[in-house]
This record gives sequence, C-alpha cells and structure tokens, in this order.
Amino acid sequence: PCAGVLAALWAVACGSVAAGTVPAAWLPAWLGLGVLLVTGGATDLAARRLPDAVTGSGALVLLLALVPLGPEALGRGVLGALVLGDGHAAVHLAAPAALGAGDVKLAPALGAPLAAASWGALMAAPVLAAAGVVVLALVGRRREVPFGPPLLAAAWITLTVALTR
Repeated sequence: PCAGVLAALWAVACGSVAAGTVPAAWLPAWLGLGVLLVTGGATDLAARRLPDAVTGSGALVLLLALVPLGPEALGRGVLGALVLGDGHAAVHLAAPAALGAGDVKLAPALGAPLAAASWGALMAAPVLAAAGVVVLALVGRRREVPFGPPLLAAAWITLTVALTR
C-alpha cells in the first residue's frame, strides 16, 4: 500500500509540473514531502513513534530541496522550519501527553516547504491536522490518536493547494 500511495502523490506533483501549473523547481521539495508522508505516516501508525532517522533526515532533505527555488524561498523555508518547530516544542513542553517528541522533531521538516510556498500554508497545516485528529478520534472512538499522520497529510494537502491555486 505504501508504494501505491507514494505513486499517487508523485503523480499529482509530476502531473502539475507537466501541466505547467507548478514550476519544476518545486518538484524536489514536493516529491520529498511525499516520501516523508509515506515513511513517517506508516511508521507512526505501525510503531506509534516517529524515529529520528525519519524526522532528522526529512528536515535536511526538505531544506536542501528548496535550493532550486532560490535564496528567498530557502530563507522562508529556514524561518518556517523554526516557526513550526518552535510552536510544536512549546505545545509539547506545556502538555507532553498532547504532542509527542517525534511530532516536534517532524515539524521543522514540514515547516520548510510550507513557508517557502506561503505563510498561509504554514499556518493552515497544523489547524487542518488538528481537525484530522478530532475526526480520527471520533470515528475510531479512541482518546489517543497519533498526530504525525494527520500532520503529514495536512502538510501535503496545504502545500498542494498553495502551489496549484
């Protein structure tokens, strides 16, 4: 199932670039986010954790993937990584049971491409992710729902909307 999901995500990204609706310079970041969504989401669902190998390498890869977009986008990406990472760290420190350390370490990887695309995307992704957690908790009738998969999906959706509108 992971290969099929990744193929679908990449088809959206490549199709948008091929159609000329998104500049080709966005492809490395968009494809990288797809890989992070599938690996991070599957790992968090299966093991209930986001390992450092996924979060740390994801942040580095997604920051480097912004280089083709130029120094302004890279600068916004670095700032976005800091903003989303610090925001998640503050929530984790205030309520450790509400947000895991893996989610905090994941946030900079997602903040980089989101802020490079738009500040609105950076702000929308955590809100959409929180809504996703509420829906999953209600549907599954569970009190504890991992935040990583909804955050990863929300980042993909908001980046896609920001790039294609």
